[in-house]
Amino acid sequence: MFAGFHSSKMALIALLAGTILVVGDMLAIGNPALLHVLGTSEALADDDDDDDDDDRGSSSARDGSGGRNDFFRIFRGRSTPRLPRRAPRRVVPLPTRAQIEIIGLGLTAAQLDQLSASGYSVFERETLGAFGADVVKLRIPSGLTLEAAREQAATLAPQAVVDFNHFYRPEQRSHPCAAADCLARTLIGWPEPKEWRGSCGGNVRIGLVDTAINPDHSAFEGANIEIIRPSGTKLPESGKQHGTAVAALLIGSAASRTPGLVPGGTLVAVDAFYRAKRQDDRADAYDLVRALDLLAGRKVHVVNLSLAGPANLLLEQAVKKVSGQGVIMVAAAGNKGPKAEPVYPAAYAEVMAVTATDKEKRPYRRAGRGEHIDFAAPGVAVWTAASISGARPKTGTSFAAPFVTAAAALMKAADPYLAADRIREMLTRSVEDLGDPGKDPVFGWGLLNARALCQPAL
Repeated sequence: MFAGFHSSKMALIALLAGTILVVGDMLAIGNPALLHVLGTSEALADDDDDDDDDDRGSSSARDGSGGRNDFFRIFRGRSTPRLPRRAPRRVVPLPTRAQIEIIGLGLTAAQLDQLSASGYSVFERETLGAFGADVVKLRIPSGLTLEAAREQAATLAPQAVVDFNHFYRPEQRSHPCAAADCLARTLIGWPEPKEWRGSCGGNVRIGLVDTAINPDHSAFEGANIEIIRPSGTKLPESGKQHGTAVAALLIGSAASRTPGLVPGGTLVAVDAFYRAKRQDDRADAYDLVRALDLLAGRKVHVVNLSLAGPANLLLEQAVKKVSGQGVIMVAAAGNKGPKAEPVYPAAYAEVMAVTATDKEKRPYRRAGRGEHIDFAAPGVAVWTAASISGARPKTGTSFAAPFVTAAAALMKAADPYLAADRIREMLTRSVEDLGDPGKDPVFGWGLLNARALCQPAL
């Protein structure tokens, strides 16, 4: 019996010794069974790392339930020191306006001279054809707050429009997509390109204000697209993800993986954005006003504005002026959440505000709500072009707006004399009413119904 016990003890010592050599210097061949156990513990540790990024290492190493660190504790006689928990990352809100600038529309030369004498300096200045007046970007005097500067300039020039130079950003989020086309078009009955005929084949000119676009993407092969960068813009070019995706959704080639809603249409795109710190693509009110003026001069039928930001007096005036020239404007309702304040330009009365739904016709959980919402359209996991090549799903009210833009453009092409109010009325009559009966703050009048767009022709 003693001999048997002695043999078992010696076998255990040999087993442990072999394992120590393997772990310690990785040169000797240890016991295969224990090596398999250690290897399994390591694999489990990798899985735990994937599931929990608050602490380093595996759960077994942390809570003493087994694994390599527990094995070392037996021989070292002390526990492995626990790494400190990382502090939560502090989220710094993005700025809503330029810090040392105000903008003005309609300031006279004499008034600008007075402002210059008070310490203001002109950053940029451009004559807008739609207004017959200059839009000016002013640097405020040192030591003066933005609020005081705006009040001083507005008091000096009561006939002019003066405001902060607010920032506007693309309205997109990430979202997985299980199916190739994500059912976005079939959800609202959007016909395939071969099904368009009659009045739906008319000449369509669509305006777009967005980030940079990759014109070499296969989605734009044979497409009629003009990209404009506002004059005098020396800031870093914005990313191409958002602009490329929205442009392809509108006029992508019918033969590509991402056929557009209006393949063969003409797109005039203004790249009004620039890349700031932290990969933040933004456009300021000064450039948005210039962009709308450029598109009005290009005689587009409808303008897509998949962007959002604060109310701005100059932007409001530009929207009114361009709308008065018969241009239809469609904007994203914003992704700040259902309790957020309305965003602009979507909340301006002249603009059609579009919210997003998923394939089950449920509201997108981050979409803005309010009495200003006009229509709903697919906006969750919408299949469209990626920035360099190929395609991927995109989510946000940014990608719902192009459906209404395309619908309005086709209606305008079929009848160039249709006013924006008439198009809004026709779309309202054909929607699928969702939520509360009639117009509501979640879906507006309801989900866009593309089956009715060219009903007489079909």
